[in-house]
Amino acid sequence: MMELSDMRIGCAMTGSFCTFKSVFEAWRSLKATGAALTPIMSFNAASVDTRFYPARAAVAEFMAITGKKPLATLDAVEPIGPKKLLDALVIAPCTGNTLAKLANGIADTPVTLAAKSHLRNGRPLVIAVSSNDALAQNARNIGQLLAMRNLYFVPFAQDDPMNKPNSLVARFDMLVETLKWALEGRQIQPLLRCS
Repeated sequence: MMELSDMRIGCAMTGSFCTFKSVFEAWRSLKATGAALTPIMSFNAASVDTRFYPARAAVAEFMAITGKKPLATLDAVEPIGPKKLLDALVIAPCTGNTLAKLANGIADTPVTLAAKSHLRNGRPLVIAVSSNDALAQNARNIGQLLAMRNLYFVPFAQDDPMNKPNSLVARFDMLVETLKWALEGRQIQPLLRCS
């Protein structure tokens, strides 16, 4: 299995705020591998205060983990592709809104533009989904993305099947392992997990 030491990994966050704590733990695990991390945040992830995290605290925690200020504007992420700045890009959490944009070629946020710019180099994009409608409206977008080259998913499960039957959340504890597989051009299996 590929080692991540000295690999250049983009770490992109979108606004599934309830998962931020788990995602920050995943970024810490990734940092411990020796990878060089570049933090990226969507407009909402970087600016919206929620009951889970005030925006300022989320940005500060991301900076503490990566040692860098998150890229949170379109012009900041645009050079990722042309300058081949990343060996892989991970979007965690990836909301249903971001899934839909990726599936339909819309690049109007720092995270979706980073993904578009990065994919032009034929390098891995890893998605850690977190969406309340993943098994409803967004199911078709997941299907489209599963068929794309150089795109890989962190295994996911229904997080609350009785109360939220359409909701899926990635196994963030499997992010590092998934990334290693993706860098070898393989989708980690099984993709569907028990919660």
